[in-house]
Amino acid sequence: MLVDVKDSKFVRDTTSMALINKDSAAREDYYSKVRMLTNQKQEINNIKSEIASMKTDVNDIKELLKQLIGKGSNG
Repeated sequence: MLVDVKDSKFVRDTTSMALINKDSAAREDYYSKVRMLTNQKQEINNIKSEIASMKTDVNDIKELLKQLIGKGSNG
């Protein structure tokens, strides 16, 4: 059985004692924000991965330049 909770938009299921939100717009807004935050975190992780890859590439280029400079000064 569902019972209204005083001064809120929730009802309580007396069988499981769970609180249930009656405000479907607020619930959907919450899920939308969760999806947005999840997408932002994924995008940040992708950017971090790209930056790490670029750092590796720059280090590789630096090593190649050092090798070229070393060969040029020997000859």
